[in-house]
Amino acid sequence: MLIIKINNNVSQTSIDRVRRKLSDEFGKYHEVSDGRGIVMIVTGYRSVANIGQFKRIEGVADVIHDFSGYYLAGRNYRSENTVVAVSGVCFGGIAIPVIAGPCGVESRTQIIETAEAVKKAGAVMLRGGAFKPRTSPYSFQGLGEEALEYLADARSRTGLPVVTEVIRAEDIGPVSRVADALQVGSRNAQNIPLLQALGRCNRPVILKRGMMMTLEEWLMAAEYILLSGNPNVILCERGIRTFESMTRNTLDIAAIPLLKQLSHLPVIVDPSHASGRRDIVPALCRAAIAAGADGMMIETHPQPNKALSDGEQAITHDTLKDLMPELKRFAETTGRSLW
Repeated sequence: MLIIKINNNVSQTSIDRVRRKLSDEFGKYHEVSDGRGIVMIVTGYRSVANIGQFKRIEGVADVIHDFSGYYLAGRNYRSENTVVAVSGVCFGGIAIPVIAGPCGVESRTQIIETAEAVKKAGAVMLRGGAFKPRTSPYSFQGLGEEALEYLADARSRTGLPVVTEVIRAEDIGPVSRVADALQVGSRNAQNIPLLQALGRCNRPVILKRGMMMTLEEWLMAAEYILLSGNPNVILCERGIRTFESMTRNTLDIAAIPLLKQLSHLPVIVDPSHASGRRDIVPALCRAAIAAGADGMMIETHPQPNKALSDGEQAITHDTLKDLMPELKRFAETTGRSLW
């Protein structure tokens, strides 16, 4: 890729001159405005020797040749960490936010009871699935728009920002009217039309890693959102599929520091999906903090053994209440804090 960066203080005449040059030379190119300037991206350009001709164009601040395939998500584009704010809760800074809630919204009573317990425990965002794409078509698929109504009620009562999954581009509008952040689940992590549509929305996106995605593939999935105009992307490591059968998935703890080297985007961890076992969720939370995670998404349910989905990995509300002070103390030993 050929990356051409133009600063904000460049005149419109100069910007138009660069656009005409690129259009004449290549026909098609991508343009992204990030508040600090304009970035123009030409794909398929491989001649490093000819970069100089673009550097001489008036208005061009820098020209970069990038082979990664995820330039906007990478450190070459932004050396400092990106901080993504979700209704005042910030991911990517010193403080570590904890998101908690059930896998699926089952009733108004269940989600309100959970939201109140989540807030009392000290977590700062509520999760809850309204639309649930499941492996089996016979499993609980979520309550859909009814669940969105219940999430809105829980948000109103507690003030907690809400994150919920969106599985179709046409659902982004209705879900955005309730959710403060939109989640892309592992099964949709390479659903390109959905990622592009989320790039055109005005909500932060939590992009979960596909269960069989490499880090490079994951970053390129994020690139689709960024390239479509949405800079507010949070990466969520939720475990990958391996040969190990003692856990639901395998938490790739090495992904956290590696992504921190490769990308400026915040990285959070879902220890519940990563393990499928509530008994080791606290240990995985500590491991995530030690590895440098920017947040956690923990499943909790008032009665996990009666949950309609993923009850075996949900901790009780009492366990969450006991876990939060422990994580606070642990975070402080690493020079950080809980949000």
